[in-house]
Amino acid sequence: MDFTFTEEQQAAVEAARAVFGGVAPDGVPSPAITAGAVADDFDRALWTKLADADLLSLLLAAEYGGAGLDAIALCLVLREAAKVLARVPLLESSAAAVAVQAYGGEELKAELLARAGRGEVVLTVAAHGRTGHDPAELAVTARRDGDAWVLDGVQTAVPWAENADFTVVPAHTGDGRTVLALVPRVHEGVVLGEQISTTGERLGELRLESARITARDVIDADGAWEWLRELLATGTCALALGLGERVLSMTSAYTGKREQFGYPVATFQAVAVQAADRYIDLRAMEATLWQAAWRISTGAGGALPASGDVAVAKIWASEGVRRIVQTAQHLHGGFGADVDYPLHRYHAWAKQLELSLGPAAAHEEALGDLLAAHPLG
Repeated sequence: MDFTFTEEQQAAVEAARAVFGGVAPDGVPSPAITAGAVADDFDRALWTKLADADLLSLLLAAEYGGAGLDAIALCLVLREAAKVLARVPLLESSAAAVAVQAYGGEELKAELLARAGRGEVVLTVAAHGRTGHDPAELAVTARRDGDAWVLDGVQTAVPWAENADFTVVPAHTGDGRTVLALVPRVHEGVVLGEQISTTGERLGELRLESARITARDVIDADGAWEWLRELLATGTCALALGLGERVLSMTSAYTGKREQFGYPVATFQAVAVQAADRYIDLRAMEATLWQAAWRISTGAGGALPASGDVAVAKIWASEGVRRIVQTAQHLHGGFGADVDYPLHRYHAWAKQLELSLGPAAAHEEALGDLLAAHPLG
């Protein structure tokens, strides 16, 4: 493996830093003191800046106005986005668009992709199933009816569902296959119920009641959902890494200035050891993230399928981001709970990422199943 980033990937990082440099993580009311959603919409001004910087079309081919980059480039940009708690559907819209590019029909690609790359169309993905614990593809049924597909079922905790133009919904057919349907926000048979995330952002419970989706807007290719699901998971790990790096940096700065008994608390052994443990978490999160992103980007083979590398990255990201914010709160003392200081926001976002990734034990079990099915000896 060579984890050296290409010039194009590094250019994407620089562009992202320029866009995110002016973003304040406390730009909306605190979820700790807000009864409902912190805002009705995502950050549209930031969305426009991302489009102007060509960061919404990173993974799209040149024919759709994109740069033709890969999942690694997307994860690099997501890492920067998480450092400032950027309130945009960058992961969901980018992943959905590239799935359409890889698996969708020509008419759908021509209609959607260039507009998505310019930020004119916003996409999201329903990836949490009916309860957040069951497979998303089993929460909705799809049956063919003439020139359309009819969808029935419920998807919970859909990010940005109230604001996205289309939600990509995985659904299972009678013969056990999974299709991906692009469901418009306003459509007959589509009902959205508001949910509130740990971060205070609006989620949506998407209820489909005999919703008819034209065949053009349904992706029926084998492997499309599995690929999209792994890209979403890897992108979430990138968000966890960026958030963790920012939180550890905040903790370092605070403990370096905060004095007790005439010395900075960072010089105390107990503080230094805890910070060092969290630094090890970050490095493990980083190494496993780039391994997973590399497998997805290149399609390279290995002893296990790419899903094995994604599972390892999810284990480290889910556990690591939780440990990092908990240690940060501990080392900040009472200052970490001050709602005028942004650390509590990072803690809320970290908890939401942990919940989105799912428990590490479940990923360890999935990894064990893969090892049993693919003996390394």
